[in-house]
Amino acid sequence: MKTPAGSAGKGPDVAEVVATVIADVEARGDEAVREYSEKFDNWSPPSFRLEPEQIERIVAGVDRQVIDDIRTVQRNVGDFARRQLESLHDFEVETLPGVYLGQRSIPVSAAGAYVPGGRYPLVASAHMTVVTAKVAGVPRVAACTPPIRGEVPAATVAAMHLAGADEIYLLGGVQAVAALALGTSSIAKVDLLAGPGNAYVAEAKRRLFGRVGIDLFAGPTEILIVADDTADPFIVAVDLLSQAEHGPDSPAILVCSSERVARAALAHVEALLPDLPTNDYAGPAWRDHGQIIVTDTTDEAFAVADGFAAEHVQVLTAEPRRALALMHDYGALFLGEATCVSYGDKVIGTNHTLPTRGAARYTGGLWVGKYLKTVTYQEVTSRESSVELGRLCGRAARVELFEGHARSGDVRAAKYAGDPLPWAAGQYNA
Repeated sequence: MKTPAGSAGKGPDVAEVVATVIADVEARGDEAVREYSEKFDNWSPPSFRLEPEQIERIVAGVDRQVIDDIRTVQRNVGDFARRQLESLHDFEVETLPGVYLGQRSIPVSAAGAYVPGGRYPLVASAHMTVVTAKVAGVPRVAACTPPIRGEVPAATVAAMHLAGADEIYLLGGVQAVAALALGTSSIAKVDLLAGPGNAYVAEAKRRLFGRVGIDLFAGPTEILIVADDTADPFIVAVDLLSQAEHGPDSPAILVCSSERVARAALAHVEALLPDLPTNDYAGPAWRDHGQIIVTDTTDEAFAVADGFAAEHVQVLTAEPRRALALMHDYGALFLGEATCVSYGDKVIGTNHTLPTRGAARYTGGLWVGKYLKTVTYQEVTSRESSVELGRLCGRAARVELFEGHARSGDVRAAKYAGDPLPWAAGQYNA
């Protein structure tokens, strides 16, 4: 059994719009940023950057329960990011007598955190981008979020502030991403951009990659549920729709080894959709990108699921941890009925910025290591070892016809061991 997946209609030429905005921001800086902010968001304050007293006033106006919840979630995110950081170790090893090789993880100097607004104020994205960057040790984090219908998204600003953002800008869209990546007279450029966004933001990050680092190329949110005969069809349906509401192009897929569960889940989806407040997004997502695939066995369901390399994979089976052994292409796994993708999106502590559109085949999601540069260093203190390496380098480089490289090795062997230098006769005397 498989529901037909249609195709969504094409929108405006995203690439063309993005290219124009980026070029204009690069050419005219703040002037262009202001024009696009006014055009797209009807927003042109005296300064896009919030001053400390403004931030203090905004945060003071947020409900205390919301503030407490933000602190709790950020503690969860920070704790997990710190565990990730602790798993990375700088090291130095002596590979030959007097030959030292080392590795260090150095945080980038400046990161840009983009927190989407629009229809949904994605407060949780502030936790994922800013908290994780600060745990990594990034000294400067500049955070941007758009106004929502001309209003300040107070909870998002509070989340950015409590997460430790050094600069907060009420600025959204391509103009925000371009300003962070390229720099203007009022916004210093960053080294790495992180955070989700709409198709325009995603395209802007793609175009700017190389001039600035990015976390990953992110497309529409995806959910794939693996279920068997033990799964609760109602929970399956609710969880599918929980992610379909992200947008009309969000895939929601059920791979199930039980036709009974699959049919019951489909009936629940169809019953729940009409009254879902976000039906205008979830409905088209399910209609155009929803799928139900029935397999003969649960192991086959795991194999089919792995082929999708989906962003979120939720496992509602009798033995959910079998997915750890049987699957390897996914952004994040959510194991068992007591766990749901929404926990990962909002509260549990793992990062919700994850690979989509099959990118889980080659990358994981945003994590503390993304804000770190893993670099190496070398030191040779033994002349004897340098002679050995120099002779080896000379031979290896000449196989590749790199004579200049070979000579760098030759001169060490000549100086420290008296090896002849026929190519420098009369020019060098060790």
